[in-house]
Amino acid sequence: MAEITAALVKELRGNTGAGMMDCKKALTETAGDVEAAIDWLRKNGLAAAAKKAGRVAAEGLVGVVTEGNHGALVEVNSETDFVARNEAFQDFVSQVATLALEAGGDLEALGAATYPGGGTVGEALTGMIGTIGENMSLRRTAALRVSQGVIAAYVHNQAAPGLGKIGVLVALESAGDADKLAAFGRQLAMHVAAAAPQVVSAEDVDATALERERSVLAEQARASGKPEDIVEKMVQGRLRKYYEEVCLLDQSFVIDSESKVRQAVEAAGEDAGAPVAVTGFHRFQLGEGVERVGSDFAAEVAATLGQ
Repeated sequence: MAEITAALVKELRGNTGAGMMDCKKALTETAGDVEAAIDWLRKNGLAAAAKKAGRVAAEGLVGVVTEGNHGALVEVNSETDFVARNEAFQDFVSQVATLALEAGGDLEALGAATYPGGGTVGEALTGMIGTIGENMSLRRTAALRVSQGVIAAYVHNQAAPGLGKIGVLVALESAGDADKLAAFGRQLAMHVAAAAPQVVSAEDVDATALERERSVLAEQARASGKPEDIVEKMVQGRLRKYYEEVCLLDQSFVIDSESKVRQAVEAAGEDAGAPVAVTGFHRFQLGEGVERVGSDFAAEVAATLGQ
């Protein structure tokens, strides 16, 4: 058997665009024959997947799973919304979300996890790319756990059970009535989906971000020409508004629009028979932060037809 050198791997990668580990595996399977390795990659959908890797994938699905005292979120992206309606893709995201419970928020561990039926999650994703014909990516994952209490979930724009465009997990630590905690937790998860807070409380705001916000607000206040003592009061007032925008507990509860979330949590504790603490939350909105590239549909069709 020919030695699988770095040069051979590099040559195969240059010819196919496939990943280094896939190229090494292909060369091993074909005894170092580059041409046969190219065919091996094509047969396994790996060369096709590599060609699609540069295309923007900002559609797809967010998957949410809860089990006992823990829950997990995943975002799996595709190029078009059509794929999100594909039953095979939906099943893949559901399976990956379930596996994410054990990965505990570690994306690399999730990609390497054993996928039902054999192989890894990463390999199964590559197979989906070859089968469906679009670039896809396992973009991110997150997990929450409580020692006692509930992990509540909510899915917005649901395409199938546990799958949608926005997924939320909320962790409530409490020794109170589980059913009442679950009901309140779902309401709070719906609030997070709608209001998109960044942190649980003011204590969780990044110090650097807070100082930057304070500096901007101070400069804006000084531009009014007010005395420095008035400027400081103006800054404090505007910081309260800032906290209401980014801090979950300081936001107005969307369910009743009258109380703060902090008050709603206290009331939930009284109703459940024990204090409730919001120990964390995660909110995934499909494609957020992904730069979408505008396209000319007519030009794409013409290109497909070779015009």
